[in-house]
Amino acid sequence: MISFMNEDFLLKSEAAKKLYHEHAKKMPIIDYHCHINPADIAEDKRYTSISDVWLGGDHYKWRLIRANGTPENEVTGARDKDQYKLFENFAAALPRAVGNPVYHWTYLELKRYFGIEKQINPGIAREIYDACNAKLAEPNMSVRGLIEQSNVKLICTTDDPIDNLEYHKKISSDDTCKVKVLPAFRPDKAVNIDKPEFAGYIAQLAQVSGVDITDFASLCIALDNRIDFFNQMGCRASDHALEGCIYSPAGETELNAILGTALKNGAVSAEDADKYRTAVLLHLGRRYHELGWVMQIHFGCMRNNNARMYDRLGPDTGFDSMNGRGEPYNLSYFLNALEQSAQLPRMVLYSLNPADSEIIASIAGCFMADAVCPGKIQLGSAWWFNDTKSGMEKQLLDYANSTLLGNFVGMLTDSRSFLSYTRHEYFRRILCNFIGQLAEDGEYAADFDTLGQIVEDICYNNTVKFFGFEL
Repeated sequence: MISFMNEDFLLKSEAAKKLYHEHAKKMPIIDYHCHINPADIAEDKRYTSISDVWLGGDHYKWRLIRANGTPENEVTGARDKDQYKLFENFAAALPRAVGNPVYHWTYLELKRYFGIEKQINPGIAREIYDACNAKLAEPNMSVRGLIEQSNVKLICTTDDPIDNLEYHKKISSDDTCKVKVLPAFRPDKAVNIDKPEFAGYIAQLAQVSGVDITDFASLCIALDNRIDFFNQMGCRASDHALEGCIYSPAGETELNAILGTALKNGAVSAEDADKYRTAVLLHLGRRYHELGWVMQIHFGCMRNNNARMYDRLGPDTGFDSMNGRGEPYNLSYFLNALEQSAQLPRMVLYSLNPADSEIIASIAGCFMADAVCPGKIQLGSAWWFNDTKSGMEKQLLDYANSTLLGNFVGMLTDSRSFLSYTRHEYFRRILCNFIGQLAEDGEYAADFDTLGQIVEDICYNNTVKFFGFEL
């Protein structure tokens, strides 16, 4: 029997071990999409409790605790009131998480950051809780210390267009901060015209941009102003969250009428909302192309399924799911509209429904002609509910079957936790096992100079080139 999570964890062949230990392991990390708070980096935040840094905002773990029959007041309700109880409840749930990626992530994080290899269970929960808290008190366990330990060179946060980016300014002017932190443009609130808060948000956008937003043209000017500001702050990427892919073109007169209704807090139909969203995304795509930004699109998520818990806790608390209406065929029309005017930006496309990935990969291959870089349209890494061993293996296989895996831009954390960088290690082990097995089986030449370079490129080099990061 193989020992639990040893140095060759997930590496099933000698080729895989060679690729990981000699190539992947040494590569730095670029976390090009995450949800961490830049203020925590600017202020070099310290944590006093493992529950705070580990369980305070992690809806992956909350879902497991709930699934173990724990009352909500001992899950999210315990975050500020009884942090040990929250940890104890997680310790009770984790041993039952057979085959769940959180089980692997948990032990990678315990081992890499805390030097703990004991198995969590209720009987040992207090011992591990106290040991972790004692470790957090050490000088190198601040936010920046955790980042440095993880060999992270660059982080892209997720930022609203109206944000003043004050913490990014502080970080960029702080010579003691060893990681580069860049904003990423996330204009969802300006795109989601059918949300009740839309009119109020547009009023804020108008104030921040200095543009009186009265029609579609002035809305685009306001967004352009914020894009220019983000660009000056080093932004190299945008990100968009959509329930499904959309393409429903409309003329300026119709768009003005739709926007006018929404600005008066009137009801906007689903059909009109898609027309507006299509127009905004096309405009933004053209601007991103002009500036050389990468456009990321996440779709296929059904959010806030549990209305009772949404009313109680708000969004991003573990009540989202996959949906079956990603409609990836609309991608072709959307990409083609930008391609027709030679304004198609580099893109990374993610679907929460794994059934969509082969469709995305095949569509992406239709838009590689005359590209200025390898892999111009990317099938993004396995996202959220696909962020599993089997999900990553499927994404790699779908990518390899469709195009050049050697041009893939690799992994991201998509996380709110500074302990999540071990997800890059998890991915790299799975990547090396995937490629190594091809060599072992005689399906790829045992040319370890080439294979090693491919692994290093996927782990780091491709990301630097694709996004145009300056390091």
